[in-house]
Amino acid sequence: MAESKPGTTIHRKPNGSAYLYSVESYWDKGKKAARNKQVCLGRYNEETGELIPSKRRKKKAVVEEPGAGFKATTKVFGPFLLLEKLAEETGLAMMLEASMPEISGEILSLVYFIVQKGVALSRCNLWSASHQHPYGQPIGSQQVSDLLKKVTEDSRQHFLSLWMGRLLENELLCYDITSVSSYATANEYVRLGYNRDKEKLPQINLAMLYGQKSELPAYYRRLQGAITDVATLDTTIDTLDFLGKRKLYLVLDRGFYSEANVDTLFERRYRFVLMARADRVWVREIIDQYYEQVSSPEHYRQTGEDEVLYMVAHLFQWKGHRCYAHLYYNATKSAEDFDNLNKKLVICKGELEADEPVDAHKSLYERFFIVKRTPKRGLSVAYNNEEIQKYRKRYAGFFCILTNVKTDSGELLEIYRRKDVVENCFDDLKNGLDMKRLRIHSSQAMDARLFIQFLALILISKIRSEVRNDKSLKYMSPREIMEAMESIIKITCIDKPWSIYSETSPIQQKIVDHFGIDTET
Repeated sequence: MAESKPGTTIHRKPNGSAYLYSVESYWDKGKKAARNKQVCLGRYNEETGELIPSKRRKKKAVVEEPGAGFKATTKVFGPFLLLEKLAEETGLAMMLEASMPEISGEILSLVYFIVQKGVALSRCNLWSASHQHPYGQPIGSQQVSDLLKKVTEDSRQHFLSLWMGRLLENELLCYDITSVSSYATANEYVRLGYNRDKEKLPQINLAMLYGQKSELPAYYRRLQGAITDVATLDTTIDTLDFLGKRKLYLVLDRGFYSEANVDTLFERRYRFVLMARADRVWVREIIDQYYEQVSSPEHYRQTGEDEVLYMVAHLFQWKGHRCYAHLYYNATKSAEDFDNLNKKLVICKGELEADEPVDAHKSLYERFFIVKRTPKRGLSVAYNNEEIQKYRKRYAGFFCILTNVKTDSGELLEIYRRKDVVENCFDDLKNGLDMKRLRIHSSQAMDARLFIQFLALILISKIRSEVRNDKSLKYMSPREIMEAMESIIKITCIDKPWSIYSETSPIQQKIVDHFGIDTET
């Protein structure tokens, strides 16, 4: 026989029992064909990883070593191979060791657990006993609670500073905020506020910076639940300056537009791409200036199979700073914009008539309504039809992107639209990493848990980015890839210096090959 390669496989009986077999592949020279030799090692408990040796294996052990039984341990090994590779490639493991050396192994193990299972940390005990992970020992619920208390603000910020320093060179950072609901009652950061998931629960807000080029999360901040999007940017920039991160390139949606925020971005010398609010007077003035010429063929651009836009760039001064306003006109969506405006105006009229105005709708009240209050007739609310028709004829279908970077209008639009990566990131965080609800009551434990979630999100994002262009793997979610690797196990003999690894299935081999995992090592 020629050279053989040991491995294992699991056979499941109709009654549900699982048995572990060693597999030896060899080349039969006589028949000129590959052959497999399988030997039953014993019954295998898939939940605990325990191997109960078969009677034949026990007898063999007695013959080889009188008085001694065959003792072996098994560990689920596949997911560890992949996550360990990614933690090294991204530098996550190294930076975690540098920022919190005493607990880095335990923290990284919890990160692997979240990536693989996406359930509460309280369920880590059984997983840590049956799976290979950096810490190497079972991690009980009490140990998790104690560990969360050891993750200090200083160590978290140290890690984030190292991480951003590695990620930020020529990076475009998408900035956005999401809401995370909570049942906590003793957490000072949990407040009622605008909930982006439309849930009537107290919440915290989570701000995130996400790299467009690296497709990895770069930074996060925990915010009070009642704070608005537009109010968060200045404090976030202060924090980044404190960490020594200057001259960033931020991509922001219209929720962060305000004159004060634009002033701050210029003052800090940040490069930025920001969707301006179309109802601002200065935006309407630019539209008025280009209205007659914007729809000419020279500004015509095909941006997709079913989308045509007219684009024009306008250079102007923003309080002494050189700035560009890029106008975009979509003739097809002009009617849709007008319909959406009318829907908003109906809601606004009801708010005014009930004498319950909303601050966010103030500009709509002032522009599109005529409100009178008299002693005899009381409150009177009427539509300003002249302004409404002016909007329909002149402003519907336009949007404006503001930037201080000289670039082509088409390229700028592509940069802005790629900010959706951060929304996908939030979806992974909530639906794949057990963050739909916060079950932690103290602010200290919550901060530590958010940090672990952020680390897990880095690995999830890395997996998603890596498989995007692979024909075989691009339709698999990170969780499905983790599940596919679950059946790769390692059997180690306690009292003898050998280990056996299970063979890889075709899909496992594709994952191993794609990520460059060295199975021999």
